[in-house]
Amino acid sequence: MTISPDGIVFWQLGGFSLNATIVFTWLVMALLTLISWLVTRRLSTTTAMSRWQNLLEVLVSGIRDQIREVSRQEPGRFLPFVGTLFLFIAMANLLNVVPGYMAPTGSLSTTTALAICVFVAVPLYGVADEGPLNYLQHYIKPTWFMLPFNVIGEISRTIALAVRLYGNIMSGTVIVAILLSLTPYFFPVVMQMLGLLTGIIQAYIFAILAMVYIASATSTHRHTEQSSNAQEPTPD
Repeated sequence: MTISPDGIVFWQLGGFSLNATIVFTWLVMALLTLISWLVTRRLSTTTAMSRWQNLLEVLVSGIRDQIREVSRQEPGRFLPFVGTLFLFIAMANLLNVVPGYMAPTGSLSTTTALAICVFVAVPLYGVADEGPLNYLQHYIKPTWFMLPFNVIGEISRTIALAVRLYGNIMSGTVIVAILLSLTPYFFPVVMQMLGLLTGIIQAYIFAILAMVYIASATSTHRHTEQSSNAQEPTPD
């Protein structure tokens, strides 16, 4: 029983192998690109809009509201990154209903790559918001002794992001495979439906956690400044 798309190799040349993880990742990216082009090629600014544009606006508005609620900041600059994470993971998981398809999020290499994207994005947003020196000072607060612990914390939450998503998707695949071997009709259908729900939930959790990490890197300095301004005595 193959539980990871890494184990399915479509083509190999020397040390390079084209496995299912790579192929299905490209497939998800191609589908997202195609759907985006089809939906946005005839956008309307009037009330007479297509159902697809209406669905797109509802989706984007929902993501923006979630970002604003989590970060307490304007969501515009975070939307492209966090929204792309959510849409990619959701699409990758939803396609599990297609026979022969295996979600690339069931590969630890894919989930690690997504987690590394978050790992890189957090300091980038932090530096852009506070400047490099102010941001780096967070790693040595309240004392220099905290530097290694703060670095370990950054690394550990990246590992947790990757393993959480990988474990949930892989476990669902294993359960469906076991039930399919025992009862090949009813239970696998039910588990597939539950798997789709789990896939959407995992996409939501991953995107929310990414936004929480980014928000923590961009809001600390702002809250400190607001507190110091509030404590300044007002002139008589």
